[in-house]
Amino acid sequence: MRRGRFESKLAPDAADLNASVAFDRRLLPYDIEGSKAHARMLAAQGILPVADADQICAGLDQVQAEWARGELVLDPQLEDVHMNVEQRLTEIIGDAGARLHTARSRNDQVATDLKLYALDQAGKLGDALRMLERALVEQARAHVDTLCPGYTHLQRAQPVRLAHHLLAYVEMFARDGERLSDAARRAGLSPLGSGALAATTFPIDREMSAKALGFHGVTRNSLDAVGDRDFAVEIVSACALLMAHLSRLGEELVLWATQEFGFVHLPEAYCSGSSIMPQKVNPDVPELVRAKAGRVFGDLVALLTVLKGLPLAYNKDLQETQEPLYDAVETALACTRTMTGLLAGARFDVPRMRRALDEGHLLATEVADYLAARGLPFRQAHAAAGAIVRRATERGVDLAGLSVAEMRDAAGGLALLGDDIVQVLDAGRAVDRRDVIGGPARGRVVEAIAQAEFRLNR
Repeated sequence: MRRGRFESKLAPDAADLNASVAFDRRLLPYDIEGSKAHARMLAAQGILPVADADQICAGLDQVQAEWARGELVLDPQLEDVHMNVEQRLTEIIGDAGARLHTARSRNDQVATDLKLYALDQAGKLGDALRMLERALVEQARAHVDTLCPGYTHLQRAQPVRLAHHLLAYVEMFARDGERLSDAARRAGLSPLGSGALAATTFPIDREMSAKALGFHGVTRNSLDAVGDRDFAVEIVSACALLMAHLSRLGEELVLWATQEFGFVHLPEAYCSGSSIMPQKVNPDVPELVRAKAGRVFGDLVALLTVLKGLPLAYNKDLQETQEPLYDAVETALACTRTMTGLLAGARFDVPRMRRALDEGHLLATEVADYLAARGLPFRQAHAAAGAIVRRATERGVDLAGLSVAEMRDAAGGLALLGDDIVQVLDAGRAVDRRDVIGGPARGRVVEAIAQAEFRLNR
C-alpha cells in the first residue's frame, strides 16, 4: 500500500514479493481481537471518543462476521491482513476506522497478533498432546501383563512389559507439553504499545490492553519488543522435538506392523492399500509422520537463519518468520491428533510378543545377576553367562533348554551355579525382579499408570 511519501506504485514483481496475505490471513481473528482491545484502551485514556471506540468495535465485529461467512476477500495490493482489516473497517464506519491506528504501528501490531496466534496454537497443541498421552496410557493399562522384548541396537535385549514400553512415550510427550507451556509463559508479555520502535507520545495504558488480550504482563523494551521472535523459535523448537518423538514412535509402529515383527495391527482407517498388490496394508500415517519431522526441523532452521543477522529493531526480514511458525505448529498439531487416533485403534498381538521372548536369549542378564548376587565379580559373571549363551546357541536351544549340568560345564564347572538357576529363567519373574523406581516390575508400572492418569486428569 503506497501513501504520502510515495508517488509511484510498487512494481508488480516487488508487490508480489512484499505481500503476505497468502499466509498471514491466519492472523485475522487475532488482529480483530488486538484492535478491539487497543480501541477500548484509547477510549479509556481519553485519546479517542468513546463513540468512536464503540463504532470501531462494532465495525470490527462485522469484519469478523464477514470473514467467518467467507464474504471478505483480502486484497494483495494492501500487502497484509492488517491493512485489509483497517481498509474494510473504514469502509464500514468511515473516519472513525482511520483513527484506530492512533498510538500504534504495524510493527507492534504484527508482533501482538503473532504472539496471540502462537499462544493459541500452543494451547491447542498442549491439549492434543494430553489426548495422545491418554491414548498411550489406556493402551498401557490394557497391557500391564503383556510381556514383550525390550531392544537395544534393535536387537532383543531384555523382557519388559508392553505397558512400560508405551509409558516411555508418555514421558517424552509430557516433556514436550512442559516445553510448550514454558515457551508460552515467556511469550505471554504484550508488545502492544511499543510502536514502530520507540513507543508513543500518547498517554496509553499498556497494562489495560495486555490484560484484555490475556497477556500476563507487558514487554520492557520497545526496541526488543518489535524485533523479538524468540517466542516463535521456542515454540517451533518444542514442535521440532515433539516431531522427533512422534517420528520415533512412528518408526516403531512401522517396524512392529511388519510380518517380520507382527507385534501390532494398525487400524485400517489409518492405513492404505497398494495400487497393484491386493494383500498390502501400508502404514502410511506413521510413515508420513516420520517424514514430516524433517519438515518441522527445516522450519526451525529457517527461523534461526532469518534472525541471526538482523540489526535492531524491525526489519522486513521478520515477515519470513511467519510461515515457518505456521507450518511447524500446524504440522505438529495434525500429526499429534492423527497419531492419537491411530494408537487408540491399534491392536497388539500378545501371543506373538510372548513367543518373541523365547528367541534371542533375553534372560542372559538374569544369569549374570544371579552369579553376581552370589559373590562372583560382575565381569566374571558376565563372562560365564556369555559362555552359557554360546553353548545354548550351539545347541540351537534357549537358555532354559540347557540342563544345570550343561550350564556349569559351559561356565567352566562353576560351582556357584545351583539348581535354583532354573527359577531365574522365567521372563515374568525377571521383569518383576526389576522392582525399582522407573523399572518394569508390575507394581511400578501400575503406579506409573496411576500417576500419569492423575496428572492428565488434573
